[in-house]
Amino acid sequence: MNPMRKLKISKVTVNMGIGEAGERLAKGTQLLEELTQQKPVNTIAKRTIQPFGIRKGLAIGCKVTLRGEKAIKFLRDAFAAVDNRIKASNFDEHGNFAFGIREHIDLPGVKYDPMVGIYGMDVCVAIERPGYRVKHRKLRKSKVGKRHLVTKEEAINFIKETFNVEVEA
Repeated sequence: MNPMRKLKISKVTVNMGIGEAGERLAKGTQLLEELTQQKPVNTIAKRTIQPFGIRKGLAIGCKVTLRGEKAIKFLRDAFAAVDNRIKASNFDEHGNFAFGIREHIDLPGVKYDPMVGIYGMDVCVAIERPGYRVKHRKLRKSKVGKRHLVTKEEAINFIKETFNVEVEA
């Protein structure tokens, strides 16, 4: 097989939408750092939503982007938390996919701590081929050809083979 046609996990983004600032957000940030061994960054509200008490510019969540071995290791644990099953509708037409984890204690090796509480999270995965760098580089940015883009079917097969995950229709 042509090495330029092989698929790989580009990045895994783990997002926790807390919905409020303060102590709960601080605990969520600390928890995310313990789970991923990487420092999370706060996400900020884009607009004011009065009934929820959210103001524009207020930190309401946190996220972390994992790449390489860290991404693959976390993804294996995340799949175990959802019983190695995801829906085919979770994939987009470019081969990226996302799924949610209802409670962080579903992850293997994580115990419930009453001081922390229970948090859910979203896991977003980007799949790409070698050569996608031309899309993101600063100088001489270019487009990736249509035949080199990842399709939904290719991404589903890659996840099935690599992580032994059952993809339901």
